[in-house]
Amino acid sequence: MTVCFDTELVSRYGGRGPRYTSYPTALQFSEELTADLYRENALASNAGTVPLSLYVHIPFCNTLCYYCGCNKIVTRNQARVERYLEMLYREIDMQSVLFERHRKIEQLHFGGGTPTYLSDKQLHELMAKLRDAFTFDDSDKREFSIEVDPRTVDRGGIRRLAELSFNRLSLGIQDFEPVVQAAVNRIQTPDSVSALVETAREAGFGSVSFDLIYGLPHQTVASFDSTLELVIAMRPDRLAVYNYAHLPQRFKGQRMINDADIPLPEVKLEILHRTIDRLCDSGYEYIGMDHFALPDDELVRARANGTLQRNFQGYSTHRHCDLVALGVSAIGNIGNVFAQSAVTTMEYEALVESGRLPLKKGLVVDHDDSLRAAAIQALMCYDELAFDDFNAAHDIDFATYFAVELERLRPLAEDGLIQLDSSAIIITDKGRLLLRSIAMVFDRYIDHAQNDNRFSKAI
Repeated sequence: MTVCFDTELVSRYGGRGPRYTSYPTALQFSEELTADLYRENALASNAGTVPLSLYVHIPFCNTLCYYCGCNKIVTRNQARVERYLEMLYREIDMQSVLFERHRKIEQLHFGGGTPTYLSDKQLHELMAKLRDAFTFDDSDKREFSIEVDPRTVDRGGIRRLAELSFNRLSLGIQDFEPVVQAAVNRIQTPDSVSALVETAREAGFGSVSFDLIYGLPHQTVASFDSTLELVIAMRPDRLAVYNYAHLPQRFKGQRMINDADIPLPEVKLEILHRTIDRLCDSGYEYIGMDHFALPDDELVRARANGTLQRNFQGYSTHRHCDLVALGVSAIGNIGNVFAQSAVTTMEYEALVESGRLPLKKGLVVDHDDSLRAAAIQALMCYDELAFDDFNAAHDIDFATYFAVELERLRPLAEDGLIQLDSSAIIITDKGRLLLRSIAMVFDRYIDHAQNDNRFSKAI
C-alpha cells in the first residue's frame, strides 16, 4: 500500500474531477426521482436481509469557518434549532415506517455543520428518538461515529458521547498553526485537542480520526510540517488530508480569505508530498484519495477483506448496508436508488410539515451505471480490477463491454499510472494519488475533451 509522488504526473493528471462518493455523482440527480418512487423502493428492499446505515445531518455551527463549503447554518438562535429538530423527528417517523425492524442499524454517522453544536439534552433526545424508530445493533461490530468540532466539547462531553453509544470520533483539526487558524477563523490549541483524544481513548472509543486541510492561507511546507509533528504525536487512528478548494464565487465565507495569502500551487504540491512521506514513515498506510490509517484500523482490514467502499462520508466500511439519510441536503442510497433531501432548511421544513418526505431529487441507477460504479469502486478501493472476477460477478465480457474505456486507459499505462494487460487493471504506486483521474475513464457523464470546472481539482 505504498505511494510514489511523481510531481510531473501529478501536475499533468491532477486536474478537476469527481470524488466519486457515488456513481453517478450528485450532479446527475434530477427531480424525476419522486418521494413515491423512493418509498416504493424502500419497501421493496425489506424483501432482503440487508442491514441499515443511518446518516443524520445537523447543519448548525456557532461560528463561521471561512474555508468551509459544507451545507451549514451559523446561528445562536435556539428557536431555529428546535424547529429543525422538530421537523427532523417527523422525518424520522416517516422514514422509519418504510424499513422493517429486523433490519438493524450497524452504522450511524452524525455529520454537519457541527453535530456537537447540539446540547447534551438535544443529543440525548435525538438518539432516543432514533432508537425508538429503528433497531440498533449495539454489538462490537457497530460503527457509530460523530463529527466533532474540538472547540464545542470538553472531556465531559466526550465521555457523554460514549454513553450515547458513539464509538468513533472525527475531529476537525485542519491546522495547528496560529496564523493559519486566525486566517480561517478556527482557533484551537494542540493541548485541548490532545486532552480530548486522551479522554476518547479512556472512554473506549475504538477509533479517533483527524481532518486536516492543506492549501489554507499562510500555510508553508515548514508550518504544515509542524502541524504534522503534533498530529503524529497524538496518534489518531485515521487521517483525512483534504485539498482546500478556494471558490469564493460559490461560498461566501471564503470571501473573507485574502487570495494573496493562499499558497502557490507548487507549494501546495510540496506540502502534500511532505505529508504523504511523513505519515507513511510514521506507520500510517495510504488507503486512497485523502485517507490514511494505522495498520490495525478497520479501514485497512476492510480493504483486505473486500468490504471497503466509497460513499458520502469518504472511505467507509459496512459495504453491505442500505443508507438511510435524514435531515436537510442528506443523500441516501437504498438498493439502486439515490435520493437527496431539499438543500435549504426552509424547503426541507415546509415539505416535512406538509406531511411529505423532504426528498427533492435523485436517480434510479440503470444497469450500465451499476457496471461503471462497480468498476470505479474496485479501482478507488482496491487499486485493482481483475477482469475474470468482474465478468463472473456481472455476467459480461469486460474487454468487449468496456472496449472504448480500455483504449482510453492505454496512455495512462504508457505514463506508468496503471499496469494494463488482458487480465486486469492494476494501479501503480505512481497512480495511487491520481485515482480520480483513472476512475474518470469509466464515467459516461464526463466530457473527456475538457477540464470540467464543476469539480474540484484532484490534487
